[in-house]
Amino acid sequence: MITSEYSFYFITAFLYLMIGIRDWLSFNVTETKPEQAQRREWSTRLFLLVAWFTHVRLIHQTIVMNNQLDFSIGPSLSLLAATTVAMYWLIGFRHQMGLLRPVILFLAIPGVLAPLIFTQEKAVNYTGIAFKVHVMVSLMAYSLFGIATIHALFIRVLEKRIHSKVLARISRWPSLVAMDAILFQMLWIGFVFLTITLISGVFFSEDIFGKPLVMSHKIVFSILSWVIYATLLVGRIQYGWRGRKAAFFVESGFVMLVLAYVGSKFVLEVLLHRS
Repeated sequence: MITSEYSFYFITAFLYLMIGIRDWLSFNVTETKPEQAQRREWSTRLFLLVAWFTHVRLIHQTIVMNNQLDFSIGPSLSLLAATTVAMYWLIGFRHQMGLLRPVILFLAIPGVLAPLIFTQEKAVNYTGIAFKVHVMVSLMAYSLFGIATIHALFIRVLEKRIHSKVLARISRWPSLVAMDAILFQMLWIGFVFLTITLISGVFFSEDIFGKPLVMSHKIVFSILSWVIYATLLVGRIQYGWRGRKAAFFVESGFVMLVLAYVGSKFVLEVLLHRS
C-alpha cells in the first residue's frame, strides 16, 4: 500500500465525519423556509455520494488483487460499511430517518480505516460466477441486518424518550409506526438474501468453494441467526410483534451473524495470526 493510498483512507474518513457533523448540527437549526432545508438536504446527499465513491475506490484497490478477492477482516468491514452507507443513501429518498444518517456515517469511519488496522491478507480466487453471486448476496443480507440493528436501537431510544416524555431532538424523526414499517421492510429483504446465502452455501458448497461442506461454527451461527429472524417474522405475522420485543430479536440475530462472519475472522486473523 503506497503513501498516497493511505491518505485516501483518512480523506474518506474525514469526509464522512464532516458530513455527519453537518447533518447532526442541522437538527438544531430552525428553518424559516422549506426551500432552505431542501437545498441543505440535496447538498448533503451530493457530498455523501462523493465521499461514498471515494470509499468505493479504496475498497476496489484493497479487495481486488490479480483476479483474487481479499476478504480478510479489514477489507470486509470496509465493504460492509460502504454497502450500509449506500443502502441508507437510497432509503433516504423515500424515508426521512433523521439522526440515523449521521450516526451511520460516524459508525462507517472505523470501517473505512479497518484495512489500516487489520492488515492480514486472505486472498481467494474469484473466477467462478457462483462464488461472486454468493458473496454479493451474503453481503447484502449482512448489510441489511446491520442497518436494521441500528434502526432497532433507535426505536428503543425513541420509545424510551416518548414514554419518559423526553421529546427533545425527536421532532424530526419519523413516527414509531413509520420506523417499525421501515425496519420490517429491511428484515424481509435481508431474510430472503440470508436464506439464499444459506441454501447456496449448504447445497452448492463444492460448486462455489471447490470443496464439500464442513460443519463449522460459522455455519452453526448462521443457521441460528436464520432461526431467530424467522421466529421474529412469524411472530410479526401471527402476533404483531413490534417495538422492544422486535428489537431484541433483531439484535440477537445480528449478534449471531457477527459471531459467524466477523467473529471467526477476528479470532483467526488477529488473535491466532492465521489466514
